[in-house]
Amino acid sequence: MSEILLNLVVIRSSNIDKSAAFYRLIGLSFVKHQHGKGLEHFASEIGCITFEIYPLVTGSESTSTIRLGFQVTSLESIVSELKKHGASIISAPANSPWGWRAVVSDPDGNRVELTQTKVI
Repeated sequence: MSEILLNLVVIRSSNIDKSAAFYRLIGLSFVKHQHGKGLEHFASEIGCITFEIYPLVTGSESTSTIRLGFQVTSLESIVSELKKHGASIISAPANSPWGWRAVVSDPDGNRVELTQTKVI
C-alpha cells in the first residue's frame, strides 16, 4: 500500500483579508499569491500542507460547511485573542478525548477545532 499524505487545503472566503487575520491569530503565517491570471489569494505552509484562502466569487462553491482542526501550543491565549477580535466561540476550552479542546467559527462560518495536548 502506498503512503498518502494530505498536502493541500483550500477554503473560500467572502473576505480573504478578514479570514487571513483570523487564522493569523491561531498562529498561521501567510503570503499573498496569484498564479498567472488566477485570483489573488493567501497561502500558508504548515509542515507539508499548503493552506490557502481564496475569494468566494459568484459561481464558486462555498466551503462554509468544512471543519478544520489545528493543534496549538496555547489554547487559552488563542481563544482569548479570538474573543477579543469578535470570533464566535462554539465550544469553550474543555478536556476531551483529544486533549484540551475548543471549537470556534471563522468569519465565513467554517468550524475550526483547536486542540492542545498538554494543559499547563
